[in-house]
Amino acid sequence: MTDQPAPSLDDIERIARAAWEALPREFRALAGDVLIRIEDFADDETLSEMGIEDPFELSGLYVGVDLTQQSISDPAPSQTMVFLYRRAILDEWIDRGDVGLAELVSHVLVHEIGHHFGLSDEHMDRLLEEAD
Repeated sequence: MTDQPAPSLDDIERIARAAWEALPREFRALAGDVLIRIEDFADDETLSEMGIEDPFELSGLYVGVDLTQQSISDPAPSQTMVFLYRRAILDEWIDRGDVGLAELVSHVLVHEIGHHFGLSDEHMDRLLEEAD
């Protein structure tokens, strides 16, 4: 057992930034200007809107209009954001014990950016299964 503190919000942000930079340049260019936010948990309003009671069940969230729904006639496009929820990610990381923290943060980040491209959870799950 160690006395090391759990990774902080800043630590997770550094890991997420490194994961973003590690993605292919073409992918990042297609994703555009995605703001990455790190918080401990989703707020109560978000959890309520999603029908989630336990904040540990939500490790990431895409907020914005996905690329398949955007239109040049939209008056003011909203900022596309990906939220990564530190406590839920750390809980999953500890529970699983079979994946590194950087790998898990990268997975959640890419999954949420997949929503930006209009991919459903089911579609991304199929893609991940095919990649294995």
